[in-house]
Amino acid sequence: MLAYALRRLLLALPLLLGITFVSFVVIHLAPGDPSELQSGDLSMQHSAQAYKQMREEYGLDKSLPVQYWNWLSRLVRLDFGRSFAPDGRPVLAKIGERLPITLLLNIVEMLIIVSLAVPIGVLSATRQYSTFDKITTIFVFVGFATPDFWLALLLMILFGVRLDWLPVSGLRSLNWEYLSFWRQQWDFLGHLALPILVATFGGLAGFSRYMRQSMLEVIRQDYIQSARAKGLAERVVVGKHALRNALLPIVTILGLSLPGLIGGSVIVEWIFAIPGMGQLMVQAAFERDYPVLMGNLVIVSTLTLTANLAADIAYSLVDPRIRVGRRRR
Repeated sequence: MLAYALRRLLLALPLLLGITFVSFVVIHLAPGDPSELQSGDLSMQHSAQAYKQMREEYGLDKSLPVQYWNWLSRLVRLDFGRSFAPDGRPVLAKIGERLPITLLLNIVEMLIIVSLAVPIGVLSATRQYSTFDKITTIFVFVGFATPDFWLALLLMILFGVRLDWLPVSGLRSLNWEYLSFWRQQWDFLGHLALPILVATFGGLAGFSRYMRQSMLEVIRQDYIQSARAKGLAERVVVGKHALRNALLPIVTILGLSLPGLIGGSVIVEWIFAIPGMGQLMVQAAFERDYPVLMGNLVIVSTLTLTANLAADIAYSLVDPRIRVGRRRR
């Protein structure tokens, strides 16, 4: 197992290098650069000079291969550089401020999705074509067809404007500092309610459908029929024999969802004005802040490759047959 993991890690290094190179080139090929955006507000006589000075300061006056090599040499030292924004702060510092908020939102979202999707999928599969299965099927179609931004706006109008039950933006109210401790916690939870609801809606529909389809395939296998023929209770057949094998596709999907915990939900964070990684990515794209964009892409790409490896290892833990097959090879 250790040799397999090390081999996969070594193969992931050139792949990560290729991802960073392609991303670096595509970002720099986009029209406009930070020098143009920042020098555009100056007077005409100073604009050209300021534009030239900014390009030299940011290193944009050099050729693209030289820029990539300079960025890559800093990355090896875990130096993501400084932001091209006027504040000029280190990229890691800006990411460090936004990361806890995004992690909190997405971890809570994933916990809710998994805790609800697994039992919903199992019940739908074991009660196929029942009323419960038909209701969940309708829910899945609605969840897939509903855009996040449209649902977010509807919920903001209903719960934030019409009913005035929940706040519609940010993480804290303006008078948060003057509230008592428990009122502060309640205010924070109230701000999280709508973003988590929107982010959970579509994900729950997808995960529950994946779980249902996987469970249907497993319960039709011969060994499940044999377990039932032995007189085992249906609860034991489903919970002990079928569920464990049906979780294999879910393990893969959860592994690939790991980068989303860091990357954040761009649409949700932007609409609800949540200062997370998703909002940072949008702001960096508008400002042509190349170091921040590349820093986020490196982190997400590294997590994606790591998630693929973790999913393969988790396969072996969930299904012992995979470990036996590797030993024989």
